[in-house]
Amino acid sequence: MPTRRYDIRVAGRLSARARGALVGMDVHDVPPETLIADTVADDDALYRLLALIQSLGLTIVSVDQVAPEAPHPLPDADTGPGRSTAG
Repeated sequence: MPTRRYDIRVAGRLSARARGALVGMDVHDVPPETLIADTVADDDALYRLLALIQSLGLTIVSVDQVAPEAPHPLPDADTGPGRSTAG
């Protein structure tokens, strides 16, 4: 079974304790939320990831499956708020 990548947005900024529990995951501040990105092998792994996030007391805002090679939606130096990179 191919792996799947998920972007999980949680409310607010993460504490050092929460960041420390998310070893090996991509964690980015995207105010007013935090984006946690990880690749999972199957549904059970996704459920374990979501359970970990909830056990840290974080509020999940959204869960999106993304293409494995998709870049994270982080601000780019060439674009400002409200500007699109699409041609």
